[in-house]
Amino acid sequence: MSNPVPAQGPQQQTSVNNYDSPNTTPLKPSKLENEGDQAGTNDAQVSERCSESNDPAALCVSPPTLQSDPPPAPIRYEPELDAPDSGDEEPATATCFERSTSPTTAFQRNKGAEYHKVGEEGVARMHRFSVYETASKFYLVGADVLDRKFRILKIDRTADSEDLSVAEDEIVYTRKETNQLLNAVDDGNKASGGLTLRCSAWGLLGFIRFTGAYYMLVITKRSQVAVIGGHYIYQIDGTELISLTPLNASRLKAERLPEEARFVSTLSNLDLSRSFYFSYSYDITRSLQLNLIQAREALDQGTPRKSPDYHTGMFVWNQHLLGPASIALRNTYDWCLPVIHGFVEQTNVSVHARLVSITVIARRSRCFAGARFLKRGTNDSGFVANDVETEQIVSEAMTTSFHAPGPQLFANPTLTSYVQHRGSIPLHWTQDNSGVSPKPDIKLNLVDPFFSAAALHFDNLFERYGAPIHILNLVKSRERTPRESILLNEYTNAVTYLNQSLPEGKKIVYKAWDMSRASKSRDQDVIGTLETIAKGIVSGTGFFRNGNGLHWASRTQNGVARTNCIDCLDRTNAAQFVIGKCALGHQLLALGIIPDEMIEFDTDLVTVLSHMYHAHGDMIAVQYGGSHLVNTMATYRKVNQWSSHSRDMVESFKRYYNNSFLDRQRQEAYNLFLGNYIYNQGQPMLWDLATDYYLHHADPRAWSRRTRKNYIQWYNGAYLQERNMPNELYPVDALAGRPLAFFDDYWSEYYRPNSLSTFMKILSYKANSLRKYPLPKEIQDGTAETIASQIRPRPFQAPQEKEAPKKEVTHAQLSATVTSGGVRDLPLNDELLLKVPLPERFHFPSPQQRPRPEAPEAIINGPQGSKTPLNPEKGPKDKSAVTQWTLNQFVANSLNPFVTESEADEYLRYINHPSNLPLVTSSEDSPNPKYDLQDYIRSNSPDTIAQMQSTEDDIADFIEFMSVGEDPLTVTEADTSKKRYKAYRQWLKGKSLFKQQRVDA
Repeated sequence: MSNPVPAQGPQQQTSVNNYDSPNTTPLKPSKLENEGDQAGTNDAQVSERCSESNDPAALCVSPPTLQSDPPPAPIRYEPELDAPDSGDEEPATATCFERSTSPTTAFQRNKGAEYHKVGEEGVARMHRFSVYETASKFYLVGADVLDRKFRILKIDRTADSEDLSVAEDEIVYTRKETNQLLNAVDDGNKASGGLTLRCSAWGLLGFIRFTGAYYMLVITKRSQVAVIGGHYIYQIDGTELISLTPLNASRLKAERLPEEARFVSTLSNLDLSRSFYFSYSYDITRSLQLNLIQAREALDQGTPRKSPDYHTGMFVWNQHLLGPASIALRNTYDWCLPVIHGFVEQTNVSVHARLVSITVIARRSRCFAGARFLKRGTNDSGFVANDVETEQIVSEAMTTSFHAPGPQLFANPTLTSYVQHRGSIPLHWTQDNSGVSPKPDIKLNLVDPFFSAAALHFDNLFERYGAPIHILNLVKSRERTPRESILLNEYTNAVTYLNQSLPEGKKIVYKAWDMSRASKSRDQDVIGTLETIAKGIVSGTGFFRNGNGLHWASRTQNGVARTNCIDCLDRTNAAQFVIGKCALGHQLLALGIIPDEMIEFDTDLVTVLSHMYHAHGDMIAVQYGGSHLVNTMATYRKVNQWSSHSRDMVESFKRYYNNSFLDRQRQEAYNLFLGNYIYNQGQPMLWDLATDYYLHHADPRAWSRRTRKNYIQWYNGAYLQERNMPNELYPVDALAGRPLAFFDDYWSEYYRPNSLSTFMKILSYKANSLRKYPLPKEIQDGTAETIASQIRPRPFQAPQEKEAPKKEVTHAQLSATVTSGGVRDLPLNDELLLKVPLPERFHFPSPQQRPRPEAPEAIINGPQGSKTPLNPEKGPKDKSAVTQWTLNQFVANSLNPFVTESEADEYLRYINHPSNLPLVTSSEDSPNPKYDLQDYIRSNSPDTIAQMQSTEDDIADFIEFMSVGEDPLTVTEADTSKKRYKAYRQWLKGKSLFKQQRVDA
């Protein structure tokens, strides 16, 4: 779609910018062109430096040169297949603006040139920043995703410490113009040190102030983790806190310097390089359904899509840092990036030759956020602790954007999502972990007969997700000492009371089930019960499926599944996985990939989803509890219990240590970063507070001035209305004729035109797949074939019992070991290689290409070329090699115990031995004797038994061994020469009674 280019009049003013754009405006002076007072230059000098050629294409394209030399040989790129990560399309660390310091030639301004202003045809967000500094100012040079358009932000370092002085230049510059402006500033500040590069950054998180001047927090490293609708999601890998004070000067009083340093140290306890995510062009703080509904509503109303109000979003973790920026900047979110705290992971799976992308996004709420024992229950505003929204997006990865052909805007039918919620029980309760008990007593601090806090919480859930709300309460119901059961009864009463006022069809669906007790019972199927509950939840809430309403019907999710246990970690994560598995079947059925919504557990698809939810639960558990999950899906499925029990014990120790010693420091960092604590002169310091209760709860004096909410009509009726997708697909009114980039500028970010890249660096190519996750053991052992379908359980064949090896000399087979998985040894036999199916990641060369390996050292050739085993004599043991296990080896072996087949058979025979004993002893043999002695005797022929004779020496040794003295516990000198006292003689000489044996690691 082409747009007309307005004519350029000869009387138009000169421009600093020159772009071939359909929308341009006459020139007006830039804020940076008035730097004469600071840089020592006047407007005429800056005007000369900002001029350029009449041809706009000359800036980007240079004419080819003629030469007679032969063309060079093409460069072959050979990717490094062994590298686990070949990097992203862009480096993790941002590259700075390449500023040229060469003198510029004076040019005449172009009389017909025009320039861009912010907001015109996609000129908005900056993707890369270079931070320059002088003695009195900071200059942020922002570049767009194609590195062609630049904007400049000026920050005054000499302003009052309580004020943030920021000047936003709304003119968009070219690379040449930006270079000339920076050179002009550099020339004017030569006397004070000139213009120097401070750092390069990928984004600006905002500004924060403690006791003195402001600080600027920037993103220095990032990595791509997911792509949704052509919009990349990045994880923050590094940040830098830059003080806005002048060079070699401090505006802090001497008595405040230690306090300022301690505030900075406290903020550093919050690791911003883990589990913080952002996106330049996609609103990651909201669900996919909400984003697409708002976009379609804007089309329906014929108005441009409004920028989200990140300042009030409960999932925007840098909201406190965005506050000063929103006051000082006109276009705040063109420079600053909202970030979420939680978890993001994406995996591509091929199902019936169709590539399916599964994305799990977890968003932690910043309201009432904190550590495990320090934040329990709810506050006065209805915000609960450990409030996490989990979104599961399933789409067909063959399509990129949110749009359908036409283009039908935001109508791509291959997008589906399902949202769940977890959060602490919305009651006023606490746990005091000041003692040594790993499970402190639970106390109900406030008993409210009207359950006001719970009413506010559920009204907020209605606002976010609609109705109905399905509650799955997994706390314990029967305990010796009542702990969790106290909350169970009070929570049940709260839901019963609140349901009295809700209309039919919108009531809260409440289900309480003691999952911990069921997992310890042998006659209860935990996963089967959860699947039954999950089916009712998913059918009650529905899920989101995008469409145009004509050829592809759209669906919306109304309501949410709210799952909780006492910590909302282990049991909650297992339940959310089962609900997500049930939703996955409905999502794949809606996409037309599978015939019904049932997916078996032992399939590749569920294996991938299980690993994703396990990583999701681990990350949430680390953020809230200080350790990974204690009880995983393997615990509740009762598989691999040896390793899972050892792992659970180690994680329990970690969680107890973190809760006892480190949670207080983390809580102070949360309160400082989120703005719960703001320094005021005369008030106590953050580290001097005995409790942070008043930082998270409302002032009682403020509550007295508020209008009390109706105890009966406690909800907002508008939130209970069903949510539907608007039907408008094309821009109308003032939006008609606009290009696609005006509504959704994903093309430049995803496809990166005019940029050189490789497949190994493109996220869509190197995204997680089945190769990342371990295959089932039967597939690794070759006892089951690989199958094309990822939704059917793999056929399992019981491994055949191996025959006992014969005691004879055999020729050794040349073997190759599959070391990438560390699984098995496979003979290099051509027929066997063709018969045994291998996983996709194990590739053996063909017999023609495979080099013949050399003979192993244990094989030597005889005179006629025959092979005989080499059996060297055993030498003395190397005592230095016989060492005790280190702590790391002990932990590794405890987490991964191994039992051989012979040991398992011996244990089975041991536990079954009492059942084989006859109840009545007689001289006759039992009908089915299984005694080892009888089996041994019957295995020998009569001739062999007849040849068994004992010599006189054997009889004498036996008599000596059987003779017992009057005092058998006393050893005399005459007894020391006997064999039975050999170890005793060694002990008398000072040696150990026990010999260390060589241990196979």
